Amino acid sequence: MPLWIDTHCHLDAREFAHDVDAVRQRARERGVGHIVIPAVDVHNFEAVRGLAHRYGDSYALGIHPLCSPGAGEADLQALECVLDAGQRDPALVAVGEIGLDYFVPELDADHQEALLRAQLRLARRFDLPVLLHVRRSVDRVLKALREVPVPGGIAHAFNGSAQQARRLVGMGFKLGFGGTLTFDRALQVRRLAQALPPEAIVMETDAPDIPPHWLYRSAAERDAGAPQARNEPGELPRIAQLLAQLRGETAQALAEQTCRNAQAALPKLENLMKNGL
Repeated sequence: MPLWIDTHCHLDAREFAHDVDAVRQRARERGVGHIVIPAVDVHNFEAVRGLAHRYGDSYALGIHPLCSPGAGEADLQALECVLDAGQRDPALVAVGEIGLDYFVPELDADHQEALLRAQLRLARRFDLPVLLHVRRSVDRVLKALREVPVPGGIAHAFNGSAQQARRLVGMGFKLGFGGTLTFDRALQVRRLAQALPPEAIVMETDAPDIPPHWLYRSAAERDAGAPQARNEPGELPRIAQLLAQLRGETAQALAEQTCRNAQAALPKLENLMKNGL
């Protein structure tokens, strides 16, 4: 059975609160050997750290752009403190989830960008890669990265153009693919996932979000009473199987390549994988 790394999964989300042990076990039984658990604000730093140590996984610490309205200097100081302490923690592999989100119009763009740059500076200081959120904001994130270069990382749930992808890859980033590419109408994402060089791709679920098509419920179905099924890290092998078919590869080859890519993007993963699996 292929071994997979889920490079982006919010195991601390409330959707998993009642059965997180079973969720992690299902994923392991399906071949998901390692999960990277990103924080979204200072209030879940301890939760993601605890889950990573509990399951032999890894975690990232950062302030998500959707959490930017409540985040200020005190939050950045708290992040700096935990990153400093985390230098002795092999499971702390990145700064994240950080970035920009221009899909939500009420968010203050200037404040988001100031927060992103501050966190990029912290990543540079502690020599950590970053997990990037780039929703409708790739060019502005690229501009920030040119101004504050960091040791690479992963552009999570990438949905930009081929040109933007090349620029990120040229800066040392891998691109994360998950449930979106399972939809027949996601033509741009599928074309990009097929065309990228093998060393540019990592797998993710973003669970409990971005469910694959077999879990998705339309608005009409939800209005009729059908609940929106949650995504789980255990869905990753099936998502990856579809990507392997799109690329004309075997699942085993894709698993081996994307695991190498994840370790290249997040260098501390290599020792964790050696010691924990």
